[in-house]
Amino acid sequence: MRLHLHTRRVPERLVTGAFILHAGWGKWHGTEQQATALHGMAAGAFPPLSVIPPAKFLRLLAAGEIATGAALLSPILPDRIAGLVLSGFSGGLLAMYWRTPTLRQSGSIWPTPAGTAVSKDVWMLGIGVGLLTRP
Repeated sequence: MRLHLHTRRVPERLVTGAFILHAGWGKWHGTEQQATALHGMAAGAFPPLSVIPPAKFLRLLAAGEIATGAALLSPILPDRIAGLVLSGFSGGLLAMYWRTPTLRQSGSIWPTPAGTAVSKDVWMLGIGVGLLTRP
């Protein structure tokens, strides 16, 4: 087995991967209330998601987070592939942030108190793009 993980990228992949994996694990065991809240926010930003039942949506979201976190933690996955996975994941979160007006101050990119939890995910996009573009 050939390792494709560069030593200098271990910290960003380890921290980001563990954070996302932990978030996914928490959602996997989430409550009905959590499922309804997350589904409502996501369906508001992406209306086609409204046809998925909230509990199923939460499980799908959790599986996606677990897979993303595991991909980042896997030393056999090349940095560029890990960066692509992370960029796609964080891009989706930021698209939801941008499409949900209550998460941003009016006419601004800056978050409201309700949007801070999602807006902070911009750091994941930066790490993902860094993994994609660095040799």
